[in-house]
Amino acid sequence: MTPLDYGRSFLIGKATSNEVRFWVESRTRVIDETDGKTEDYIQTGSCKSEDTFAERDLFYRDNYDFLPIFGPEYGVIYRRKAAVNPHYKSCVASERMWDGQIYHLTDAKRYEELTDLQAILEATRAFYPLVAQTEIWNEETKLRAIIEYPVKTMNTRREPTIYQVDTGPVAFPDLTERHARVVDGLSLGFVAFNAAHFADFILEVPTTLAPGVTTHHYMHQISLPARNRLFAIK
Repeated sequence: MTPLDYGRSFLIGKATSNEVRFWVESRTRVIDETDGKTEDYIQTGSCKSEDTFAERDLFYRDNYDFLPIFGPEYGVIYRRKAAVNPHYKSCVASERMWDGQIYHLTDAKRYEELTDLQAILEATRAFYPLVAQTEIWNEETKLRAIIEYPVKTMNTRREPTIYQVDTGPVAFPDLTERHARVVDGLSLGFVAFNAAHFADFILEVPTTLAPGVTTHHYMHQISLPARNRLFAIK
């Protein structure tokens, strides 16, 4: 899978009432190994709930984080309020999300796969944009996924030499069962890895802060075998 140039990748809605443009923040490709079918889910940058095109008071008073993910048939809209609410995750037909989308996904024209530790460190310190692909799978369900994302935070150390990626949010797919719709198994998560063979995820789930006070927070931790690839975009 050719990495995207995330600085140049967007999508825009077709609705004449609001041709909203979203920056692409990650891409998750889900692969059915029984028939080779693939579906791409495009997660975009989040914003705050707003009274679009109003004359004043543009943000809603009861505000929430707003983050959409677009798929070939269905998408997801996350509305994260301060407290848990029943409308946190809405699965919507893609054609109903701003009357459909026009994708502008730009493949990187020049890129280099970083295949050893020294190359990773040199590309990091040279300030190249970095893109990671984390491949996960489930042998029982015969499902596989490639989660691709720009590396926003890269930790490095010179002695002893090591690196660690920490990035999110991404669209994490539940591969432990075959959902009726892929979007039903998507969660928002952050991913971290410092080796090629595994990845740790922390997913957003309902989290109790005190008796009677529950919010959505990144708390559910998962560690999976993975194949991690890093690319420098040049």
